[in-house]
Amino acid sequence: MSKSSRIGLLRDRDFGRLFAATALGQLGDRIIFLALPLAAIAALHADALQVGALAGVTTAGSLLVGLPAGAWVDRMRRRSVMVSADLARALVLLTVPVAWWAGLLTIWWLYAVALLHGMLTVFFDVAYVSYLPHLVGRGNLVEGNSKLSAMRSTASIGGPALAGPLVGLAGPPATLLMSSAGMAMSGLLALTIRKREQKPESSENPQLGREIKEGLKFLVKHPILRATVLGDAIFNLFLVMYQTMLLVFLEREIGLRPSGIGLVLSGMGCGALLGALLATRASKWVGHGPVIWLAPLATCPLTVLMPFARTGWSVYVAALGLAALSLGGVVRVVAQSSVQQALTPDRLLARTSATARFVACGGIPLGGLLGGASGSVFGATATLWIGAAGMTLSVLPNFLSPLRTLRTLPTGKAPGFAR
Repeated sequence: MSKSSRIGLLRDRDFGRLFAATALGQLGDRIIFLALPLAAIAALHADALQVGALAGVTTAGSLLVGLPAGAWVDRMRRRSVMVSADLARALVLLTVPVAWWAGLLTIWWLYAVALLHGMLTVFFDVAYVSYLPHLVGRGNLVEGNSKLSAMRSTASIGGPALAGPLVGLAGPPATLLMSSAGMAMSGLLALTIRKREQKPESSENPQLGREIKEGLKFLVKHPILRATVLGDAIFNLFLVMYQTMLLVFLEREIGLRPSGIGLVLSGMGCGALLGALLATRASKWVGHGPVIWLAPLATCPLTVLMPFARTGWSVYVAALGLAALSLGGVVRVVAQSSVQQALTPDRLLARTSATARFVACGGIPLGGLLGGASGSVFGATATLWIGAAGMTLSVLPNFLSPLRTLRTLPTGKAPGFAR
């Protein structure tokens, strides 16, 4: 492959700016996942229940504003939403070190920051997914999604590695300054993108409920979109069950120290990066539809290596199964996002994305509860088996849909939708 073909869309100045903005924003976002709970633990001496509540509040934004966010974003220019959300997230995060230095920081302050940050992230992500087809064209969606996924995967590896020393040097509250700066720079860089959208035509009598229903109806009636969302919901449910007991298994059954657990989990980030680099080729080789169900079918079963592991080298062999899971997951998500974007009319992009996110994320809290209950009744090892089986079976909705034989990225108006 020539250097020019490897660079591809990065030669486009506007996409390059979006790519750089993604790098800065994702780096800041990865730091938050470590620094925010550590601020509760180290700076406020929060107990386990409070730390758990903080984690729950972080994901609550998707459920609170997931559906209306799509309808609101479809009324606005998506680039403007991205810029505004980034700058607002930067300001929200900035309040943590300011409150800490002023002696005002409390666990309730962190709850509020986590909730607001999560809600703003929903708006950013919905606008981000909806803006990409306008920026690169529907024919370049797989490449665009693949390159952006590679950047996100790189940030998931480098972010925690950067956050650890920063937390040790400056403390968790001050480390959030880095996250705030990354978000602000991401927003300002996105502001320099020159390719502008036309403002969506506004309805004479806009009604939020009707617009949400229209997006939901489109998603449910379309056989391909319905299958991808159902597959996502099943996969996330069992993935969270698996992850809930994975740390328990590694710490109590295997006896790994935190450094060893971190090494095992870091392999997932490496697998995700490799998946992002291979996603475009995999879609071309296998087909845009088949790769969505073949990638997880080939990689999810490898997660059963972990419950077979014992103390010693076998646990690191089992970690390869986790890396494969991430690799297959990113290949699937890149192809699936591209198909969803290609099938959805411009005016419904945000609503479709938001509805899909809402349904997919809805199973995450349930997965955590089921994982804990299963671990209490059957044990951590058995729960890993259940999670591995469920993730593998999540391919069925996609396999039983038209994706089974969809070789090329669809073009034109999606079938199954009546205005």
